Amino acid sequence: MKQISVIISTHNPKPSYLHRTLEALQQQTLPRQEWELILIDNRSDTPLSDGLNLSWHESPCAIREEKLGLTPARLRGIRESRGKLLIFVDDDNVLDPNYLEESLRIAKGRPYLGSWSGQCRPEFEKPPAEWTRRYWGNLVIREFDTDRWSNLPRLAETMPCGAGLCVRREVAERYLQLHDCGERDFQFDRMGDSLVSGGDNDLAACACDVGLGVGLITSLQLTHLIPSERLSLNYLSRLAEGIYYSGVILDFERGGMAAATQYRVRYIDWLRAFLYPPPHRTIQFAVLHGRNKAWSRLTNLHKHKA
Repeated sequence: MKQISVIISTHNPKPSYLHRTLEALQQQTLPRQEWELILIDNRSDTPLSDGLNLSWHESPCAIREEKLGLTPARLRGIRESRGKLLIFVDDDNVLDPNYLEESLRIAKGRPYLGSWSGQCRPEFEKPPAEWTRRYWGNLVIREFDTDRWSNLPRLAETMPCGAGLCVRREVAERYLQLHDCGERDFQFDRMGDSLVSGGDNDLAACACDVGLGVGLITSLQLTHLIPSERLSLNYLSRLAEGIYYSGVILDFERGGMAAATQYRVRYIDWLRAFLYPPPHRTIQFAVLHGRNKAWSRLTNLHKHKA
């Protein structure tokens, strides 16, 4: 069995970004015989196998997954993998050269952790407007000074992100089980142009399901390539709506209606959002729309089951 499986799930990637992702993997300090490379082409308009060169790796695997969505792509990657430790790399992630080696060191030295990720530095295609800074966390930008971990599956302060996410084999198997047995009938990940998210958190939280912890590790570092269109008001609004929509449903899946109730939108919430100056007002309204849509879905589901 390989020590590590690196899984890249991609749909219509930006060629220059995917090239840098693969180039960073070529430069890893961990010997290639200790890790396998699995690239899942999630129904890209032009099959990536037509122009993809992975011959630099001794055991590359490029697979076409026809079911659209990051969730089925990741599930396929898990099924195809053989590693004890799985590392999920997005097609706009540039890992530091020691990322795989450091991940393996953490896996051996911290047996109480089941899933973890590290710091994500931004590399913007164009300098972003200053007002966007408060929303950079939604773009998976994370920089911190100390390691932290917990065994709480929905604690934001210790929840790993999907960029460079490391999970042990037993954690990934638990995630597969949730989907195979029908406990997850909702896709928490992006599908095509949809900006619904949350699958990263659900996958990472499976560590707690099997008695392990989740954490953030300072020594793990990567660069997140961010195109200019992701800093637009339209994109950030859609992203906020998707994050909060899926977040409420994920809280329900992991904590029941009591956990989701805190997100029920009240009249005063709309009023407070209206008091925000533009462009923040637009994003606050998007947040409330996401919460409201999720709450409506859950209450309708609850009535149907009753």
